Amino acid sequence: MFAFLPSLLSWKLSSGARQTRVFACIAPVPSYPGLAQRRPDSLSFAPRQQSPVRDCGLLSGYFAMTIDKSLLLLLIAGLGGCAVITRHTLDQQYGPAEPQRFDVPQAPTRGLSYRADVQPILERRCVVCHACYDAPCQLKLGAWEGVARGASDELVYDGGRLQEAAPSRLFVDAGKASEWRTQGFSPVLNERAQVPAANLAASVIYRALQLKHSHPLPETAVLPPTFDFSLDRAQQCPRIEEYDSFAAANPLWGMPFGLPAVSDGEFAILRTWLEQGAPFEGLPPLPAAVERQVAEWERFFNGDSRKERLVSRYIYEHLFIAHLYFDSDPQRHFFRLVRSRTPPGQPIDPIASRRPYDDPGGDRFHYRLEREKESIVDKTHMPYALGEKRLARWRKLFLQPAYPVGELPPYSLAAGANPFATFRDLPVRARYQFMLDEAEFTIMGFIKAPVCRGQVALNVIEDHFWVFFLANDGSGQAADEFLEQESRFLELPTAQGSDAGIIGPWREYAKKEERYLQDKSAYLGALSGQRGRPGMSWIWDGDGNNPNAALTVFRHFDSASVVKGLVGDVPKTGWVIGYPLLERIHYLLVAGFDVYGNVGHQLLSRLYMDFMRMEGEFNLLGFLPLAQRRAVRDDWYRGATDDVKEHVYGSLARFDVETGITFRGGDARREFFGLLQQRLARVADRRYELAGLGDAALQADLELLAAVRGPALSRMPELVILRIEEGVRAPRYVTLLRNTGHSSVSSLLREGRELLPEENTLTVARGFVGAYPNAIYRVQRSQIRELARAIGQLASADDYRALADRFAVRRSDPAFWQYSDELQATHLQLAPVTAGLLDYNRLENR
Repeated sequence: MFAFLPSLLSWKLSSGARQTRVFACIAPVPSYPGLAQRRPDSLSFAPRQQSPVRDCGLLSGYFAMTIDKSLLLLLIAGLGGCAVITRHTLDQQYGPAEPQRFDVPQAPTRGLSYRADVQPILERRCVVCHACYDAPCQLKLGAWEGVARGASDELVYDGGRLQEAAPSRLFVDAGKASEWRTQGFSPVLNERAQVPAANLAASVIYRALQLKHSHPLPETAVLPPTFDFSLDRAQQCPRIEEYDSFAAANPLWGMPFGLPAVSDGEFAILRTWLEQGAPFEGLPPLPAAVERQVAEWERFFNGDSRKERLVSRYIYEHLFIAHLYFDSDPQRHFFRLVRSRTPPGQPIDPIASRRPYDDPGGDRFHYRLEREKESIVDKTHMPYALGEKRLARWRKLFLQPAYPVGELPPYSLAAGANPFATFRDLPVRARYQFMLDEAEFTIMGFIKAPVCRGQVALNVIEDHFWVFFLANDGSGQAADEFLEQESRFLELPTAQGSDAGIIGPWREYAKKEERYLQDKSAYLGALSGQRGRPGMSWIWDGDGNNPNAALTVFRHFDSASVVKGLVGDVPKTGWVIGYPLLERIHYLLVAGFDVYGNVGHQLLSRLYMDFMRMEGEFNLLGFLPLAQRRAVRDDWYRGATDDVKEHVYGSLARFDVETGITFRGGDARREFFGLLQQRLARVADRRYELAGLGDAALQADLELLAAVRGPALSRMPELVILRIEEGVRAPRYVTLLRNTGHSSVSSLLREGRELLPEENTLTVARGFVGAYPNAIYRVQRSQIRELARAIGQLASADDYRALADRFAVRRSDPAFWQYSDELQATHLQLAPVTAGLLDYNRLENR
């Protein structure tokens, strides 16, 4: 016999209404039946599977009625007997929490495997939002240790932070769950008595999953405004003792948030796993062949000579964010290069430092290959192959040449902010070639490293541009001497650390940049007198076999992508990058950027990146006819101040030597891009070109779609994955990339005023580009032209709503996870080394 106790589940008081709707619940004690499907205006009580959890706010029967508002307060006052879960009731029923409970995982005992049964569900349904720095509530579900760590309401991305924050990197800044508790993380697993009832009742994960199961998404195409999907939405990170109140106020906010519930079968597996105490069997042992390679590479990285130690430091400071793997390993185990207090052969004891060039403490540490424990997600995945050829290449570049290495440089902010001084003993040509060999990886650092998140961080670049590199011809002793002479002006603002000021430091670095531009202009003039006028031979051709020579960057408003190849139509602008610029970009936005830094540190990094963009564009302008350079510059910087333009090309950045390239006349910028396409045709990656579809008719239809231009595209999402269906054959995928037109990207806070909708373009790329799809469309092969017409005619929100009604796989689609699984599987199949799970945090709702 149950004693039913009513409680108020949720209510809404409308100031202008006499009556209001009240939802109440009927909670059984000590067990409860699940909620029935809601049917307003009727008493509903339909038992489901019994559960030991006692929760009248979430998982019970309920009723709905219309009452007079004058009676509402009396009703609320009379509902004092509801049993809700609080810290006190949990402690009473299951004992106090033990933070050490998940310091060491419990091995499975009843046939359920975390790796085989649980992890695949977490990856497909949870990791697609809960990974990396932008995981909601810092709840990282890509590793068991992340689940054990739990959640925090402290923001990692905080553009207004006045003081640096304490880092909270999983596997780095704390090791055990109990250590994370001292840093403010709250558990999402039960840390009380290990009995099945407690393992569900005291688990935030279970409660969130059950909340969604009991309160599915409303049956509407567009979810109501109560669902906030904005990038900087307020975090909701309830602790277990707060979960009743949270759920009562937000009954539709179960997990997965704003997406359909997991299936009954998936829910049953997760429930069983949680009921058993969230066991984890650990990672499988590495194959013996992989262990041998780890040992071989650790010997290389830990050489004793000063030359070897300096080379290893240089490599580490460039690869510390890489997912390293062995090219002979068919299973592709990934590793990270870390600094450890312990030598090879002993368990790794990582040194937790904000930056790779921070003082490690002590006279000697060791470079180690630490196994990657988290799921591979596309937004942070930066694979880098190690093997015999790589080892031989590095020995040839750095170790075989005879050059002296004096006293090893110190570890300090100043040393990291000026790599030209820190690594002056290493040959410049070797350093540049090291970066060129994997130039996509190098550029990807400022795309996938923590700096590039959010509109303010990314509005320093155009939406679509091509990247090329100056040839590494060495340029003789004069180039090395010039770089050493100018190194004092090339110090980066990362020298200010994570608690940086803004105004004073900014003026200092702006003056240094101006001096460097003036000296560089004089140097280029002298160099041209020695080498001749700039021509196509000045552009790196990938040594005839390296596809890293031609790259494309796309910005998607608050995220970005870089890919090999010259993708899309000829862009408005492009960069030509040489060694000093490439090195500074890396140390500014990757090695030297601290995502936990204050607003001054973040703003200085963003402002200085303006100089980096301008320098890359200046280098490109130097190949155009002298008479057209200023006109092209003015087109790139319409509306910008004269001072800004002079930094790009003018009194500060001068190069008055005529180009050595013969142009036919007309638009030299477009012609130069065409010449670059010809020069790099042998090496340019073509995986994203529509010609690779092998279907001329389909290619023609998609090219018609790519021809859409103008204001209509302003209503399109930034990045759309288009699923093309045709009969029984497997669906094909292309990516639609909206390139927003800008008069300039020189303003930090006025991007809205710089938009030029009439210059919007659309790129259609074969396969997948980008880690954060904003929308997923599905279209029949015969409907592509209809989709193109619909996009070209977008003029209002209603127009887009009609388009999405026909073609979009919305968040609310009951079949969403089916389409998601097929999409993710195809993505990983097409690029098994470079692809990771796509992220759904930016999926639209319209």
